[in-house]
Amino acid sequence: MPRGELRIYLGAAPGVGKTYAMLEEAQRRAERGTDVVIALVETHGRPHTAAMIGDLEVIARRTATYRGGTFQEMDLDAVLARHPAVAVVDELAHTNVPGSRHAKRWQDIQELLDAGISVLSTVNIQHLESLNDVVAQITGTTQRETVPDQIVRAAAQVELVDMTPEALRRRMAHGNIYPPDKIDAALGNYFRVGNLTALRELALLWLAGTVDEQLDAYRAQQGISATWEARERVVVALTGGPEGATLIRRAARIAARSKGTDLLAVHVARNDGLAGADPAHLARQRVLVESLGGTYHQVLGSDIPAALLDFARGVNATQLVLGASRRGRFAQVLSRGVGVTTTALSGPIDVHLVTHPEAGRGRRTAGVPALSRRRRLLGFTLAVLGMPVLTASLKALPDLTLTSDILLFLAAVVGVALVGGLWPALLAALGGSLLLNWFFTPPFATLTIAGADNLLALAVFVGVAVAVSGVVDMAARRTRDAARASAEAQTLATVAGSVLRGQRPLTALLDRLRETFALRAVSVLELVDAADGRPDRAREEAAWRLVASVGDAPATSPGAGETAVPVDDRLTVVLCGRRLAASDRRVVEAFAAQAAVALRQQRLAAQAAAARPLAAADRMRTALLAAVSHDLRTPLASAKAAVSSLRSHDVEFDAADRDELLATADESLDRLGRLVANLLDMSRLQAGALGVHAVAIGVEDVVPRALDELGPPAAGVRTDIPADLPAATADPGLLERVLVNIVANALRHSPPHRPPLVTASAHAGQVELRIIDHGPGIPADQWEHVFQPFQRLGDRDNTAGVGLGLALSRGLAEAMGGSITPETTPGGGLTMVLRLPAAASVTAMEEPPA
Repeated sequence: MPRGELRIYLGAAPGVGKTYAMLEEAQRRAERGTDVVIALVETHGRPHTAAMIGDLEVIARRTATYRGGTFQEMDLDAVLARHPAVAVVDELAHTNVPGSRHAKRWQDIQELLDAGISVLSTVNIQHLESLNDVVAQITGTTQRETVPDQIVRAAAQVELVDMTPEALRRRMAHGNIYPPDKIDAALGNYFRVGNLTALRELALLWLAGTVDEQLDAYRAQQGISATWEARERVVVALTGGPEGATLIRRAARIAARSKGTDLLAVHVARNDGLAGADPAHLARQRVLVESLGGTYHQVLGSDIPAALLDFARGVNATQLVLGASRRGRFAQVLSRGVGVTTTALSGPIDVHLVTHPEAGRGRRTAGVPALSRRRRLLGFTLAVLGMPVLTASLKALPDLTLTSDILLFLAAVVGVALVGGLWPALLAALGGSLLLNWFFTPPFATLTIAGADNLLALAVFVGVAVAVSGVVDMAARRTRDAARASAEAQTLATVAGSVLRGQRPLTALLDRLRETFALRAVSVLELVDAADGRPDRAREEAAWRLVASVGDAPATSPGAGETAVPVDDRLTVVLCGRRLAASDRRVVEAFAAQAAVALRQQRLAAQAAAARPLAAADRMRTALLAAVSHDLRTPLASAKAAVSSLRSHDVEFDAADRDELLATADESLDRLGRLVANLLDMSRLQAGALGVHAVAIGVEDVVPRALDELGPPAAGVRTDIPADLPAATADPGLLERVLVNIVANALRHSPPHRPPLVTASAHAGQVELRIIDHGPGIPADQWEHVFQPFQRLGDRDNTAGVGLGLALSRGLAEAMGGSITPETTPGGGLTMVLRLPAAASVTAMEEPPA
């Protein structure tokens, strides 16, 4: 059976018309003869949306009971049994009532799709998992119902239902979205113009990314390599030279001209494994690209223009930024170069050739000879001494022809080239040609050559000698470059591995640098107040601050070490122990660039850690303001209404009415007092300023007082406390508060005919109190959620309190050295286990500072 298709209507905010558009599509399909049913649609009381259902078949919802409440959910089994061609299922991110087959509605939809039923559904951008924290930052509201992005991305079609913020606010003001009593609050909070504009941009950008992925997949399936300018992408080519930073900034400015343009940097490495780029420059340029919002890539290729264009076409680039050639004018005459060749082959891709200070200066080489000094000296010695010795030997053999003499001299030149390289071989070739001409070419003892064939033989000898010498020198140079590239790659790979495995990347990086180059110490210095207007500031030792170091006696200023490697205007890596060779400095500069990245990440992590408590406190305040709005108002309104009635002279109340009004006022004020006390205690817990006075106390004395405080509702609570139970170590007042909150929670969810049971026992040096109820219970994966502040786990109203009871109880229990853990009640329900230290097992308990 083929799998059904999912079509999703995406909106930036509630009220943009997602459900209406979905029902329009359902009506169109029904008119075309498709079997369409309404599995679940939430009209939210909007008459126009309800009218769009029309005569479509509606499958009855199933009724679910949870915590004494009744909820309506989609009847998944009924939809599967009906098996229509298309099912309309609203609100993709909805959380099902606990006890349902699946926790989320999108999981229900997956089962429908697997059964071959196509589905129309809706979702708002704030419900996407990847954007949840971004939406919370924009709106100040955390969405608890989310759906994984891949579920939406996997849909066959995602249609954006868009509306301008102004039009949406007008719909809200006209009462087309929320009831009249909620309009003002919504317009002043979630539905502000700034919020709606930001959400709309998020929706557009997210959908644009999804469409871009679909376009790439289509081009790959169809084998399309030509550039489609559906979206601007700027690729900048990096050679690893010093001009890279100029090219990156130029490409970033080009990309900034069009919003949403991608910036990609690419380096084409030689596929022969030889070193062709400075790793330090590439490391810095990678950091620069990523800081500008781009991405860095590296590809292999022997033909640089072809590899560069293949990459650009593969990412569907529209513009390519290259640097002007660094080769000299003579080299440019011999070969067109990468820039000109790439431009000629680019096709529809625009190529920008950017000039820079390095253009036309030629490629700089390190100037290090291909062979060692010892081999070169040995080669010159062989050239100076070997040619005369060979000449004397050949004069002693008069039967050899000129051709044989030339071949023997050529063999000698090749031997000198193999030993000493190019210059000794050239000297041997020049000396050999003169000796051949003087001693073995008629007329003898003169540099004159009589025969044309002899002249040709000598010319070939010189040409072959020079060619062989050049080949040998090039091979030696390639061998040296390959060895150096392999060593650098191995070193950098080892560094990357040590950093990834280390708990502290910066320390691991510096330690690896010290070990690799056998240094005594490595330090990272930062210039303090670099912008104070004094050019010579960096020369003062007091101007530098040591931010990280490894080894013994690290340097505290750049001049205190043997080698100083500047990273940027503020950071410098200083090496102590020995002075490095110029060839090693390339790798050290790459180390230094990575050290700067690690330092930046370390500081960002520290800032994030410092901001985390502030964010938590801010979420606490936001949740508090949202949660107490009703809970504070309800008891105040009840008490005020009772007192106002008693003070009124318009109505005469009898004694019973007056007692009832006074009881209402008293109960409301008690409830308000408990709420304020909970809030104050929670704030003290958050601030660490809650005083605990722990003493040995009998549980049998505290439990009755807690039940008395709960009043008549707790009259049916049963207790089972052994007479020989040891005393617990706790603060009497706080323990009573804990029991009041837990028992009140148990009473709220217990059926009338089965009140809670409080039992006590001693075990392993602890006193355990168990508050047992036989209510609907809580799924095990939701146990920890009930201890979060302002969490009522699915309660739809605020009459049960702000959700502080269990969170406060756990905090108070832990402050007394105890704990609270939930368990499943046998036969159904929830058991809260309060554990406290037994008095006999506690010798002393410190009191936290008040």
